Amino acid sequence: MIAVIGAGPVGLTAALVLARNGVPVTLLEQGPALGTASRASTFHPATLDLLAGLGVADEFITQGRKVHDLQWRSRTGALLARMSYDAISDRTAHPFRLHAEQTVLTPLLLGRLTAEIRWNTAVAEVHQDENGVELITDNGTVRADYVIAADGAHSTVRTALGLDFPGEEYPTYALRVITTTELDRLLPGLSPMTYFRDPVQSCSVLGLPDHWRVILRLPHTADPAAVAVEELLHKALPTLADRIEVRGAHTYRTSRRVIDDYRVGRVLFAGDAAHLTSTAGGMNMNCGIHDAVDIATALSHVVNGDHGSALLDEAARRRRNVVTDHVIPASEARVSGVDGQPGSVDAAVRELAVTASNPIEAARYLVQASMLDSAPRYPAPTLEGSVAP
Repeated sequence: MIAVIGAGPVGLTAALVLARNGVPVTLLEQGPALGTASRASTFHPATLDLLAGLGVADEFITQGRKVHDLQWRSRTGALLARMSYDAISDRTAHPFRLHAEQTVLTPLLLGRLTAEIRWNTAVAEVHQDENGVELITDNGTVRADYVIAADGAHSTVRTALGLDFPGEEYPTYALRVITTTELDRLLPGLSPMTYFRDPVQSCSVLGLPDHWRVILRLPHTADPAAVAVEELLHKALPTLADRIEVRGAHTYRTSRRVIDDYRVGRVLFAGDAAHLTSTAGGMNMNCGIHDAVDIATALSHVVNGDHGSALLDEAARRRRNVVTDHVIPASEARVSGVDGQPGSVDAAVRELAVTASNPIEAARYLVQASMLDSAPRYPAPTLEGSVAP
């Protein structure tokens, strides 16, 4: 039996891949039910391809908002650059980005999962030997052949094993402003994924089915308790701010952290338990789902006797390399000049305009932004429709 820790999108994906490959699974979740907090909301084409293989993409897509192009605009709304996802229609069955709350996806994954699920079960201790893993929980002891830890940034499994989570916080805060004002009505033609770039104040806007989010970056020296939301909106969107009704706002820090090894004996790590990256580009949670497919697929082959355990080492190295070589550089590039990094906003915008004007370069950019260059190398045998790079 394989124990999967955490019933978020990563843990549920891992459990579903295992179950579909005939591997007995027990899912442990410390909460009483699926989480309801607003978290990740971006799903890239590579992820949608994998979700299609799990049988949830079609229904999920109907509940989200499709993004058919990326736009860059000045703070006054002038269009600076545009890239259409049509440029990668030959690389994916889903040439668009989807905006939807992860809480829309998790019930769909859970509904297709045939496995034992133990709610209100928090892991306190982890002991392993050459034959398996013993999990001491607040509801008794669980014995498993292997464990996939997908229990988030504050992973109790990682802590119980005494593992470091090396990295650092980014030099900015993120301020997320929520509004039900339809920004694309205020600015016709506005894409649900638009980057407003200006040396005065940059921001990003994301359109979801029932609201919009405005994301701004603040210096780490700013006092989160003293953020003047309306003032910042006027700096970032001077032609729109007076007509934006703020329904909520909060600040949060982002970090760059990667565990040293995704495999520690018979315990494998995935998602936020293994890595944290900038929220720019919406890659971290997508990468976690890719972790789940890749690692659970490898584990299925090992448990079913198709391969030796060295396959797990390959998957662990591969997933870590994806984060360090692809996801972190790509997400940090999305905020070049506005996130405390070298380079100016003007230079970044000029470079983007050149890229957007060249069909080959635009397609290359979108392949990277869509994570099609770093998706799992092979899908599970039963995952029809998944796309490997």
